Amino acid sequence: MRVVRVLRVGAVVGVAFAVMGAAPGAAGPEADLAYHGSVAMTAGQVDVRFTPRNHGPSAVPDATVRLRWSKPLADRQTLPEGCARSGERAVVCRTGALAADEVGERIELRVRLRDASSEVLLELDTVWGGGAVDGNRANDQQRVLVLDTGDSYYF
Repeated sequence: MRVVRVLRVGAVVGVAFAVMGAAPGAAGPEADLAYHGSVAMTAGQVDVRFTPRNHGPSAVPDATVRLRWSKPLADRQTLPEGCARSGERAVVCRTGALAADEVGERIELRVRLRDASSEVLLELDTVWGGGAVDGNRANDQQRVLVLDTGDSYYF
């Protein structure tokens, strides 16, 4: 069985993350999480907007998505409620409850890279699915190359 670590965001909100996977022979409710949105970068400042979706068939009480950048983030970041720093290059955000075949609340965050760069690779993936088993991991793992042009890149 894998260990789940919990980060505290503020006094009330918790962001949980664990490596996806179940113990051999273990099964849980099935859900299919996906993330769609856009990302843009200007002068080392990266704006990310995305919406989580659960294609079902089961509801998910909460989930955690990880955003990783190929470049280190600046030491100080102002993150929205429900998001927390999870390393030099990563942030985790909770999605909240996701009913089956429903779209969740839009998540928006802005991060600053430690050093200016002409490009950065952003990777999104689910690290905790509220106990649900996701048999289709292809649509909850996104990779987007973002150029420092101010243009929006969609995923």
